[in-house]
Amino acid sequence: MKVVVGLGNPGEKYAGTRHNVGFDVICELAKRWSADRPRRRFEAECSDAMIAGEKVLLVQPQTYMNVSGRSVGPLVKYHQLPLTDVLVVCDDLNLPLAQLRLRASGSAGGQKGLLSILQVMGTEDVPRLRLGIDRPPPGQDASNYVLAKFPKAELDVVGDAVRRAASAVELWITKGLDAAMNVANAAEKTDPPPVKPNPQKPTESTSQ
Repeated sequence: MKVVVGLGNPGEKYAGTRHNVGFDVICELAKRWSADRPRRRFEAECSDAMIAGEKVLLVQPQTYMNVSGRSVGPLVKYHQLPLTDVLVVCDDLNLPLAQLRLRASGSAGGQKGLLSILQVMGTEDVPRLRLGIDRPPPGQDASNYVLAKFPKAELDVVGDAVRRAASAVELWITKGLDAAMNVANAAEKTDPPPVKPNPQKPTESTSQ
């Protein structure tokens, strides 16, 4: 069995925010694969799906971002899964908007949900797929920035990135990590699609 964990914050308040693109990728995969209705387990919404004969568990932790490991750790332990069969999907401030980066291991790079998972697992060897959300504009607090919704000018670009991320996950499941990395990371050195500037006021800061 493979497990795909999309990170985000639970509740309608956070739907469509930059920090919730991991949830968005899970929703795209659930739609593509006609996944079972989500059920609550391990402090997460979990859905079963099948792709190319492989059972896949789609997971959206409901713990809030900065304690995602509290959900993911017990789930992985219960299913006795090697970490090579787990893929975490999350946002990344350090990548340009809509850029993907798939890696087998590494530091959390400031992503608090991923950091929580690495700490609970006791290793950095957790595969992760990052989706770039770009840095906040000068003077805007990073916490407010990630908890803000994408402006209209960015929605098409982000929607395309979510679909490309879902396709990368499918490739990881069917062909393996190396094949998925070759495709997902191919555009790392190219510029992302242009987006019209749309300044946005900071929103309230809450738990990440």
